[in-house]
Amino acid sequence: MTEVEKLYELLRKLQEPKGYFFNVDREIVFDLLNGLLVNKKRYGYMSCPCRLATGQYEKDRDILCPCEYRKPDVEEYGSCYCNLYVSKEWNEEKMPHVYVPERRPPEKIPY
Repeated sequence: MTEVEKLYELLRKLQEPKGYFFNVDREIVFDLLNGLLVNKKRYGYMSCPCRLATGQYEKDRDILCPCEYRKPDVEEYGSCYCNLYVSKEWNEEKMPHVYVPERRPPEKIPY
C-alpha cells in the first residue's frame, strides 16, 4: 500500500463518522492527498494543498487539513474549497456542484 493509500484509509476512517466523505473522483482525491504529503515533508504539517502556506505553523493553523473552513463550506456548498471533503448528497449528485469561494480572510493569504 502506498503512502497516499494509507493516508486515504486513515482519513476516511476518521472523517466519515463525522459526516465528511471523500470526493468520489479518486484521481482528484489522490492528487490532493499527495499534495498534503508534499506539504508535510516541506513544512512539517499537512497544510491545504489548494492554498499558499507560509511555512510558519502559527500563521497556517487555519489551513491545516481539514481546515477550519471545511465545515461551513460543506454545510453551505456540499464541498470544501478543494473538493476533497464533500457531503454524501454532493457525492450522490443530489445537489449542484458549484464553485466554493475562498473563505480565508485576505490578510491571511501570503502574497
